[in-house]
Amino acid sequence: MTTGLVLFAHGARDARWREPFDRLLALVEPRHAGPVCQAFLEHMQPDLPTACVALARNGAKRIVVVPLFLGTGEHLRNDVPALVSVAEQQAGVPVSVASAAGEDASVLEALAEYCLDASRS
Repeated sequence: MTTGLVLFAHGARDARWREPFDRLLALVEPRHAGPVCQAFLEHMQPDLPTACVALARNGAKRIVVVPLFLGTGEHLRNDVPALVSVAEQQAGVPVSVASAAGEDASVLEALAEYCLDASRS
């Protein structure tokens, strides 16, 4: 079964804010067997339902949304479930949500190393 992957971030008014997310997409895309795209909660496009529809059109039979957030706050608890419901209806495939990236031990370890490296410079 082909799995689509959405790299989901908050979004910002400053277009430069998305540059690290574009770089992350470029790292993930060639390593994932199915279609991959970005989506944003606000201020940037595409939004989550639009991204999920695009993935379904590109062959995804299921979609996993990866929140690129450090923690699970109000957006992930309240806003995202409503968006996922709309996305599933519009895309016609199941959509699940991974935990916030910052809750993963390997992500926290990488951030800890970055912080320690910064203290040495």
